[in-house]
Amino acid sequence: MSASVTLPRMMEIGGGAIARTPDLVKNLNASRVLLITDKTMVQFGYADKVQQLLTQADIESRVYADTIPEPTASSVDEAVQIAKDGGFDCLIALGGGSAIDSAKAIAILAHFGGKMRDYKVPRIVNEQGLPIIAIPTTAGTGSEVTKFTVITDDATDEKMLCVGLGFSPTAAIVDYELTMSLPARITADTGIDALTHAIEAYVSRKASAFSDFNALEAMRLIAPNLRTVYHNGSDTNAREAMMRGATLAGIAFSNASVALVHGMSRPIGAFFHVPHGLSNAMLLPSITAFSIQEAPERYAQCAVAMGLASAADPIDVANTRLVEELAAINQELKVPTLEEFGVTRDNFESVVDTMIEQALASGSPANNPRVPDPEEMKSLYRGLWS
Repeated sequence: MSASVTLPRMMEIGGGAIARTPDLVKNLNASRVLLITDKTMVQFGYADKVQQLLTQADIESRVYADTIPEPTASSVDEAVQIAKDGGFDCLIALGGGSAIDSAKAIAILAHFGGKMRDYKVPRIVNEQGLPIIAIPTTAGTGSEVTKFTVITDDATDEKMLCVGLGFSPTAAIVDYELTMSLPARITADTGIDALTHAIEAYVSRKASAFSDFNALEAMRLIAPNLRTVYHNGSDTNAREAMMRGATLAGIAFSNASVALVHGMSRPIGAFFHVPHGLSNAMLLPSITAFSIQEAPERYAQCAVAMGLASAADPIDVANTRLVEELAAINQELKVPTLEEFGVTRDNFESVVDTMIEQALASGSPANNPRVPDPEEMKSLYRGLWS
């Protein structure tokens, strides 16, 4: 049985890879670049570094640094207009998943017009917009290699999942040196996000031999290094392993899809402004425990890949260790509960039914080994309070 595989056309991977940015622009026959980033990348000097590289190669560029965390449909409007009016023939997305997701939306809207809601699932967007070179500065989202973007609808607070080849970057530059300055909180949240991608891709109903290979290797790289980079961000070997692991996890879930954790996580982010990786972390232990009974062998293999069990261990032993480890990671990396994050129980209960509707509408829960009904999903949501 065949499996469809989507990857960027070109990738540069390794320390110092950012120096290859002008070469990738020229390989795309582009000459006028709009750099989509955020103010933090400007403050750290990364945006200026990319622009200097382009200038030295006689490539025109302009910086747009007003992307926001958890982008909304309205937050990309200004950049869409700039891209249209400025005659730009290439976008460079520099930053975390939010900057890259913003660039994906801008690339389609600037080329085809319309509103972001026109492009959400179940529509599959295979039309090619402006080419994107994605340069991630976090080891987590994997957005540099995926055919997904998530944009919030301002009117409904729905995190719209948008899918298709049109959202896949044309090129990616994966340079772990850009993650060395990440603070511990972002390191933790994005690292758990990457681990979630790998686990969900491996247990997804859409998994294939190709996605399995990448998911397992991602777990092998992420599991032993996540705590290390949280406590010691200057460990270059651990940072490099996390960056490679995050990209492999992105490749895995881009080609196998995510599942119930992501489906339930997006509404938490939309309604309560919880960062995406953090809401994934809140859900991962309990949803793993809920799902194991329908794919015990698969979850046990995750435990083996993470170094928690050997292939000779009984399946139930491996799975117990997996759930315990996911809870232990959350505790050590100080993942808060929803209540500790500042969400009131009354506010939560007022929107939980809408959250369930949005989670199911995204399609991600249907990829899970065990697909919950709405009441089971409500119980899982309420379990975040215990």
